[in-house]
Amino acid sequence: MSLIGGPKKNSQHLALFRERLRYLMAIVFVAFAILVARLWSLQVTRGEEYYRQTRRNVVDARMLPSVRGKILDRNLESIADNRPAFNLYGKAGDVDEEAFERIARVLELTADESASMQARIEKAHKRKRRSSVLLLEDQSRDRASMVKQESHLLGELEVRDEPYRHYPHGRALAHLVGYMNQITGAEFDEREAEGYVSTDLIGRYGLERSWESYLRGKRGVERFVVNAKGERIEGPDTDALIEGARFVPPVAGHNVILTIDLALQEHIEKLLRRRAAGAVAVIEVETGKILALASTPSFDPNIMTGHLTRAREAQMLSDPRKPFIDKTLRQYYPPGSTYKFVTALAALKESLVSAEEPLSCTGVHKQGRRVFRCTSAHQKVNLEEAIQHSCNVYFWKLSERVGIDSMAQIALSFGFGEPTGLGLNGDAAGRVPTKQWYEERDTFKIGHTLNAATGQGDVEVSVLQLAMAYAAIANGRRLFVPLLVDRVESASGDVVVQYEPQLRRMVDVSDTSLDLIKHGMWRVVNEAGGTAYEYARSQMLEYAGKTGTAQVKSMRRRDDDENLKDWHPDRDHAWFAGYAPAEKPEIAFVVLLEHGGSGGKHAGPVGQAIVEAYFEGRPPVDDDSKDLP
Repeated sequence: MSLIGGPKKNSQHLALFRERLRYLMAIVFVAFAILVARLWSLQVTRGEEYYRQTRRNVVDARMLPSVRGKILDRNLESIADNRPAFNLYGKAGDVDEEAFERIARVLELTADESASMQARIEKAHKRKRRSSVLLLEDQSRDRASMVKQESHLLGELEVRDEPYRHYPHGRALAHLVGYMNQITGAEFDEREAEGYVSTDLIGRYGLERSWESYLRGKRGVERFVVNAKGERIEGPDTDALIEGARFVPPVAGHNVILTIDLALQEHIEKLLRRRAAGAVAVIEVETGKILALASTPSFDPNIMTGHLTRAREAQMLSDPRKPFIDKTLRQYYPPGSTYKFVTALAALKESLVSAEEPLSCTGVHKQGRRVFRCTSAHQKVNLEEAIQHSCNVYFWKLSERVGIDSMAQIALSFGFGEPTGLGLNGDAAGRVPTKQWYEERDTFKIGHTLNAATGQGDVEVSVLQLAMAYAAIANGRRLFVPLLVDRVESASGDVVVQYEPQLRRMVDVSDTSLDLIKHGMWRVVNEAGGTAYEYARSQMLEYAGKTGTAQVKSMRRRDDDENLKDWHPDRDHAWFAGYAPAEKPEIAFVVLLEHGGSGGKHAGPVGQAIVEAYFEGRPPVDDDSKDLP
């Protein structure tokens, strides 16, 4: 009897087994090839990449803050400096909802502080949860001590002693210097390559913003190895995991030295503090250097830098006097009679009036159906007398001879109608209307010319523009670009950049014509009948000036708000502009009291106080000038 299936059947089974074995071997070979390829990719092709990624997971870095450069006045007095501050850091991944509520409760955080910390945690969650981020900045010593004492409750927090921006003079120069606050997410995305971190403070206004690249310095870094919990570990093998230097020291920012005279600036700030709203500019006439630039109402940059509450911000934003607006640069106003020199110079340039030609003023000037009223019936006055008494009728009649376009040419030559070139806080261009400008909008009328002749209507200038124009009158036709930064120095005192006065242009008027204007301005202050004589004449030295009372377009009457003191939106703007001394001038100044009343009565005394403060204790350079009265 044969075996089951016989030899033929066994041969078939053997062939099937061999076939299956070949398939199995092929599968094993393919799997082994895939494994080898994968290992090759991991260890050879992408080995370095994965190794770097592994190191990134175990290597952490602590950014070391740089010391921000100082902002100093011309005598190296600090305007913006740094002080030690306690900052609270934590890892976003550690501060869950329970930890957040515990921190807020133990530290008694305000609603604003809680909202700020929550926003920073949410931002960090989107980036690197295991890295320390700044949660609360510039904390009190008591709160910093509490974090250390209550470490069993506040273990998520770490206290670091770091430099923090400080403005030792508070509101003084606030608009000019500016303030800082936290960089936004969009700004961080754009500037991360420059070395910024997501919780950095960045210049937000004034010099802090425009000179950020010089002031900020460069952060340092300390790299170290952490375990899976994010805890720092040390050991003989940790150095190999750290790529690059373990410690890179921070580099301090540069110091910015201004042309500002801080003593004069603070004196002006005190003068303006008594006024509801206004602005002052003081210029060195031979260089265009800014000695003082003040705007009120103002703000405290120490509060704006990290301590501004929502309630305080809402209060400031609702203030109709606009404390956030720099009234020396960004705001523009009708200049009133301080602008009359433009009309006079336009007429003199075209020989349409002589110095001695009298024009009659009866107190009114009729043009068609309109009646323009002067401040008084001045009878017959010549050019100097018209400036002295600020006779509107004289300049209205003059403007009818000259025309609005000729006046505009002189105004543009003096820098009106375009930014000053300072490049700070908006630097408004203002407006110098022309015949074409009116025709493009409606219809030109002769009344527009009369309004422009006395700095009314659609003529608008900034305080700094007017100051630069009066400096050009004082120095003999040289219009400078205003100079605010004298130089930039390294932390060690080496000069990085030195800035020199920059002449913008020579104003296209004759010296003879300018002398007539200057003598008329001398009479405004120093001769009986001058609009500033009664209120602003100095016993210390002779100086020259021009008052201005600029009407606003609406003159409604209502009870003043006691909180706004003498400020009322329908009240005239009070101006006083001039230069000192009258002979060989050193400074030019402009005072604006926004809705402050009469130029002579209200702005005049402020200008006198500024002039006397500047020269008090130091005689003018003009040693050969005539005896003072």
